[in-house]
Amino acid sequence: MAWIITKYLLSAGVIVLISEVAKRSDKLGAMIAALPIVTLLAMIWLHVENQPKEKITNYAWYTFWYVLPTLPMFLAFPFLHQRLGFWLSLASCAAISVVCFVLLASLLKQFGIDIL
Repeated sequence: MAWIITKYLLSAGVIVLISEVAKRSDKLGAMIAALPIVTLLAMIWLHVENQPKEKITNYAWYTFWYVLPTLPMFLAFPFLHQRLGFWLSLASCAAISVVCFVLLASLLKQFGIDIL
């Protein structure tokens, strides 16, 4: 139980750190957030918990493919936020990510890569 609490505290601490840094410097906060800190933490947790190498490798592989369809969201959000406000922009960006994910999954399937 102590291990799970430690994981929660460290993982949540990263999110709090990023949001606090972003309050002071949007560029530095964004740079820290863009680092694959959460992914690295997840791989560390999997390794420390003695998960098979194949599971950790697959996690990294799928993370790569799942990041790609989220990238257009980061381009669309600043444009939409100026016009639609925060919540509608956030919802629109989530929809954009879902559409991009479905399109990427369809494209990759033609090359024998199944991400669903």
